[in-house]
Amino acid sequence: MDNTFITWNNFTDNFGSEMSDAEDVFNSMIKSGLKNNCLTKMDFTFISDKKENLIRLKDFIIAHYPYEVKEVQQYKDIWEINGETNDIPITADNLLYWALDMYKRGYEFDAKLDAYGGPFDPKKQEYPEVSKTNEVTYFDNGVDYYEKGNLSGAIINWSLTLEINSKNPDAYYSRAIVKNELYTWKSALKDYDKALEIAPDFIDALVNRGTIKDENGDFEGAIADYNTALAIKKIDPENKKFAYYNRGNSKYNLNDKNGACEDWNTAYNLGAEYALERIKVKCK
Repeated sequence: MDNTFITWNNFTDNFGSEMSDAEDVFNSMIKSGLKNNCLTKMDFTFISDKKENLIRLKDFIIAHYPYEVKEVQQYKDIWEINGETNDIPITADNLLYWALDMYKRGYEFDAKLDAYGGPFDPKKQEYPEVSKTNEVTYFDNGVDYYEKGNLSGAIINWSLTLEINSKNPDAYYSRAIVKNELYTWKSALKDYDKALEIAPDFIDALVNRGTIKDENGDFEGAIADYNTALAIKKIDPENKKFAYYNRGNSKYNLNDKNGACEDWNTAYNLGAEYALERIKVKCK
């Protein structure tokens, strides 16, 4: 069913405001004495016009995040739930992506992230241990969180990984994937750029970056990334057919129908069954 309490247009129209709100909350916490990476439990509130929306959202959060969520309450015509996160190391970026994660999850259940804050004692601040011995732990925690659906938790752990080792291409690559899932594609591109600066033959990063470029109108830049990926001898079969298929899409967007059809046919001959529909429709 389509959303009625927070529609897709509401979600996109208010996306910039959510980002600004996160910045305001962070700045307020800094003025109160917060230091970067202070471990803080964030309080949060979601609202909706239907109780069942919040029941489903509550069940989802409890299943996928290490958070506590209280029972649904009614206030006149509005229902709400309140909760508290686990300890989160607060930085401007960490708070931003946590807020966007919650904003997205709310939308998925036709509910709105209505308020949040992070009470802390400025005289008793604790921080995560950022040492070389924890690099693998934080990276693996990020993978575990991502597989559980905790998008902001994944980003936060990969950011901690990069605090320890700023030359870890896998952390940049992984973080880029999630940033794009949270609709911050420009920031995702920067992470792919960093991953490829460190590891120029990182085929997955090349293909993913090309996809983002294509989705945002940089068709020539996308083709350049696919060309680079396809020129690497060790490219795996899955990425190879995907790169040909995607390059075909980018060529078609640049009105190169012949080049597009050639790439789609190559992808299909390599086993990309999904290319057949494009060939039937676009290559007559």
